[in-house]
Amino acid sequence: MTYTSSLLRLLDERGYIHQLTDAEGLDKLAAGQVVPGYIGFDATAPSLHVGSLVQIMLLRRLQQAGHKPVVLMGGGTTRIGDPTGRDESRKMLSDEAIEANIASIRTIFARLLHFGDGPTDAIMVNNHDWLGQLGYIELLQKVGTHFTVNRMLSFDSVRLRLEREQPMTFLEFNYMILQGYDFRHLARSAGVRLQMGGSDQWGNIVNGIELTRRMDGQEVYGLTTPLLTTADGGKMGKTAAGAVWLNDDALPAYDFWQYWRNTDDRDVGKFLRLFTDVPLDEIARLEALGGSEINAAKVVLANEVTRLCRGEAAAAAAEATASATFAGGGLGQDLPALALPAAGLSLVDALVGIGFAASRGEAKRLIAGGGAKVDGEAVTDETAHIVGGSEVRLSAGKKKHGILRPA
Repeated sequence: MTYTSSLLRLLDERGYIHQLTDAEGLDKLAAGQVVPGYIGFDATAPSLHVGSLVQIMLLRRLQQAGHKPVVLMGGGTTRIGDPTGRDESRKMLSDEAIEANIASIRTIFARLLHFGDGPTDAIMVNNHDWLGQLGYIELLQKVGTHFTVNRMLSFDSVRLRLEREQPMTFLEFNYMILQGYDFRHLARSAGVRLQMGGSDQWGNIVNGIELTRRMDGQEVYGLTTPLLTTADGGKMGKTAAGAVWLNDDALPAYDFWQYWRNTDDRDVGKFLRLFTDVPLDEIARLEALGGSEINAAKVVLANEVTRLCRGEAAAAAAEATASATFAGGGLGQDLPALALPAAGLSLVDALVGIGFAASRGEAKRLIAGGGAKVDGEAVTDETAHIVGGSEVRLSAGKKKHGILRPA
């Protein structure tokens, strides 16, 4: 359909819309008033990773279109754990760890959203503030009567676990009830009219909409984004070396920049639309570049995403490091580094220590395959020892480079 609101036009043009519960109703609402919309994030680690960035950018687009982003931190639901897409229960965290994670995660939102007291300023709320106050009997009476076990068993998060004969605790089974209650609470307390999330959250979002209607007669809406994978079918935000974390202290800026610089040619345009503020006409020009020229578009992508998430200085330093490393053959100072003892270090230990291999076995396979280089020269002897005393460039394949510096 053709949207009349600037919000849905913006989201549609940039590729964020997968499902809408009532496109016409939401479009009309967004064209006539400020719409507070929220997305929930559980605090299972001190940082979110790139897999969450499309949702964070969705809140940014909401604000850019003149509406109010509500960041819901799952201080309460983290104590249960979202079973969606998981084959086993999440590790339980202490209250102190959850609060510390929330404080750490807030830093990435502070870069991408404007917080304050204005009508379109972002706010951050913690669902432990209300879920922690709910009595069990009260929850069963007020909320539980609106959910049927038949319906809950049909949800993928439950059904797939049962089909695979993998255990699901009663604690996890309650997650969808609490998530639905979040929407109802925010609709009443903050005037929230829209919940957004990934396509895997569709069932939970619909639950919250139905609960809000039944309990309060309030009309609210849901929107999901497409399942985001890379062109080669990989999961967004995951690499062989692990998650691509958003926070500065969880992943060096150069590694973050390099992740985007290594984007598949086929993903450049899509990622520019989703993860940057580059104008659409410029994106069209960049994604049309052919051959090696597409690398210029990848540098723009890496710079823009790093600038948004890490700041201007981090983006500039990462690009300078890449330029010195790849173009000039030098040793950019922003490369990942590892201390090199005076007695030296085995090549296997160096590859593991700097993060280019997850285990000694993986490091040995990398060496045997000719993928390990010391100062630009391939080394295929897995017993090789790197002598200490001077700075050494270590590489794994064509795209991973680091520095061994004398301790």
